[in-house]
Amino acid sequence: MTEPVEYDVVVVGSGPAGENVADRVRAAGLSAAVVESELVGGECSYWACMPSKALLRPVITRADARRVPGVRQAVQGPLDAEAVLAHRDEETSHWKDDGQVNWMDSIGARLYRGQGRLNGPKKVVVEGPEGEHHVLTARHAVAVATGSRAVLPDVPGLAGAKAWTSREATSAQRVPPRLAVVGGGVVGVEMATAWQALGSQITMLVRGGGLLPRMEPFVGEHVADAMTEAGARIRTRTSVASVKRSDGSGPVTLVLDGGERIEADEVLFATGRAPRTDDLGLETVGLEPGSWLPVDDSCLVDGSNWLYAVGDVNHRALLTHQGKYQARIAGAAIGARARKVPLLETDRWGAHAATADRAAVPQVVFTDPEAAAVGLSYAEAEAAGHRVRAVDYDIASVAGAGLYVDGYRGRARMVVDLDREILLGVTFVGPGVGELLHSATVAVAGEVPIDRLWHAVPAYPTISEVWLRLLETYRG
Repeated sequence: MTEPVEYDVVVVGSGPAGENVADRVRAAGLSAAVVESELVGGECSYWACMPSKALLRPVITRADARRVPGVRQAVQGPLDAEAVLAHRDEETSHWKDDGQVNWMDSIGARLYRGQGRLNGPKKVVVEGPEGEHHVLTARHAVAVATGSRAVLPDVPGLAGAKAWTSREATSAQRVPPRLAVVGGGVVGVEMATAWQALGSQITMLVRGGGLLPRMEPFVGEHVADAMTEAGARIRTRTSVASVKRSDGSGPVTLVLDGGERIEADEVLFATGRAPRTDDLGLETVGLEPGSWLPVDDSCLVDGSNWLYAVGDVNHRALLTHQGKYQARIAGAAIGARARKVPLLETDRWGAHAATADRAAVPQVVFTDPEAAAVGLSYAEAEAAGHRVRAVDYDIASVAGAGLYVDGYRGRARMVVDLDREILLGVTFVGPGVGELLHSATVAVAGEVPIDRLWHAVPAYPTISEVWLRLLETYRG
């Protein structure tokens, strides 16, 4: 065993959240070590955000072009699947992390490759390649940023069926003729959209009553209608009882609860996530291995004064941009506490509070049509005890939507807090709405009064004019 090496901060996990913690504490003048067991850059760079959006961008571009007069005739052919997959490989740097490592070097953080485990307060033991062994001690903080992993349900036969999870769905090198997708959440609908456009026959099996259940109900309805029109089969209120696949190769057979059998060439289970904390040494600091790590708004783990958890692992908002946001907050808090500067604990929107995790989480689902939402849905706002009104508008009625594509179909909703006259949430569904979302995020996070929003004049003729129509509808 080597002698302990001391740093101000030790970060376990080098995905976007871990990278941002390291960046912020280095900017605060603290030394930092980062421990990574896989690729520097994490899930987002290699198996989630970047490859999935690289697969989806050609899909959405072609879909929009086919709705524009004078262009549609030029884009009636199939996608070049080989070119799409090659571009996806470029966007993932061919699953090599040299560029990310160079960035880590540029900020002056020390990278340790290997499995990092806590070994008591402020201590991390790293088992590296070829028997390397390091003991790292943190003067001020250890930040856990190990993310989450896909969870496969306990279904008979699934263990040996070589089912896809999100990793295989974003990195597969060939288009399966038939793909069954189990689950109707974001991963399920995005990957069904991508592979259907690349040539797969899609069957979706959804336990609930519709797609994208965490968004406003009309969102899933719009997406399901479009996917069905494109040729997908969507089965709701359907559960898989067992899976059969000979020797993990050849066709896979899904046996449903009622005994019906569905055959596919590959099956994707997009049925949930679990924290990557089972092999982290949590038991050495009184925490449960494999558990989510609850934190306060500065991302300090409950009951600790030195252990932080950022990104998926704290279960606040399992989104890359929220993990990066939390990391910026945590990095600022670690720096302030190291300098013994009082935290801005009384300011819910201050530099040391991840308030947006509860009040203004934005998300875009890159399907055709796109779905985008920030803040609370109408049902969530009511359940939280707010006196609210939902204001809806047909986006197709806006001049900019008709210019964007022929036959535009979409809907917008803003959820108004009637007591404070501010927006608690905004949702859009329709082509191109992803780029509308940040204006909604500013309105929700900034708690901009409705009367002031009236003076934010949208340019004509853009889809953003839906904001004016929503406000007009609210005013009556």
